[in-house]
Amino acid sequence: MTYKKVGVIGLGKSGLAAAQLLKNKKIDIEVSDCLNTQEIREKAELLKEQGIKVEVGRHSPEFIKNKNLIVVSPGVNNPLISLWAKQKNIPLISEIELGYYFCRAPIIAISGTNGKTTTATLIDSLLRNATKKAAVCGNMGIPFSQIVLENNYEIIVLEVSSFQLEKIDKFKPYISIILNIAPDHLDRYKTFEEYRRIKYRIFENQGKDDWGIINKNQISKIKYQKSKAKILYLDEQNDNKQAVRLVGKILKIKKEIVDRTLKEFKGLEHRLEYVDTIRGIRFINDSKATNVDSVRYALEAASTPVILILGGRDKGGDFGVLRPFIKEKVKELILIGEAKEKIRKELRGIKPIEEADSLEEAFNLAHQAAEKGDTILLSPGCASFDMFANFEARGKKFKKLVRKYV
Repeated sequence: MTYKKVGVIGLGKSGLAAAQLLKNKKIDIEVSDCLNTQEIREKAELLKEQGIKVEVGRHSPEFIKNKNLIVVSPGVNNPLISLWAKQKNIPLISEIELGYYFCRAPIIAISGTNGKTTTATLIDSLLRNATKKAAVCGNMGIPFSQIVLENNYEIIVLEVSSFQLEKIDKFKPYISIILNIAPDHLDRYKTFEEYRRIKYRIFENQGKDDWGIINKNQISKIKYQKSKAKILYLDEQNDNKQAVRLVGKILKIKKEIVDRTLKEFKGLEHRLEYVDTIRGIRFINDSKATNVDSVRYALEAASTPVILILGGRDKGGDFGVLRPFIKEKVKELILIGEAKEKIRKELRGIKPIEEADSLEEAFNLAHQAAEKGDTILLSPGCASFDMFANFEARGKKFKKLVRKYV
């Protein structure tokens, strides 16, 4: 890497890992975060102890000066940073692009609107069962740069979001997977087509020795025809298992190992997670459903009448597409969060709707409405940030309420 002075924007997990990777490579860096919380200040002190200059509480135009490169964390969406960098002709890259500069292991990159974490976890399990030294990282929690810094793996499974793909340049996985694409993050992107275009960037730099795996029922060949990778296709109805089998085929992993991996997999916390059945009422935690398409999937999977807890911070989704599924599967809707009013307008007139000011109140209303044989389903279809730090905290709260109900 030829850049002599690099700026890192954002002090979340990705930004901190990027800073530490650059420091390890003896590159002069500075870090900026617009927040000034106790958590950010503690991270800033950690970096200052390592001799790294940190700006907190703002992103200033002065920070951009004298930098050869800017690394932008995926959660940062400040157009001023792009403007200032463009004015000074400074390239902007994402944290996964930075990690790729220093990565020596082949990468299996997984993207899509839904199912990324489940698929990444399954593929990681497959590789470990095949006695390969693998790491799973990226959008699901552990930053790519942290794994690259450890430099201790023969293959890396990387969950990739559209935010991370926005600012790639050379990033090139050995295997690129897109499971599906449905409208999401329309609070960040102007159109669904823009969101889709960014997702396709995962194939952008692949060569003839690389592989692409795509959903044949959702994705037009026109969008990736410039890719030189060898293409395999997923069955729309069985994304995760087909993806695992195809990766096993590419890597020449024995079929019995693939079958055992799929058989032993128990699912993920917060994704259609069965919590308990109490007095004949089932409780399902689907807090990871942060977009409308995830809610549709949860309702399609439901086999008993549903009391649905829905809402949070809107991401620009069209809740109206849920009307036929709600009509068929749902007895009552309990709405929470900032998106309550929008959801009520888009779903009114189908089934009874109540509103709650907290998840606890929503849980109590759902409990009052439920009868033996019903399912209380938390599947918000929204981000959690209006009420919780993340979807994990929201899901843990729901499970705590179920245990309390016992």
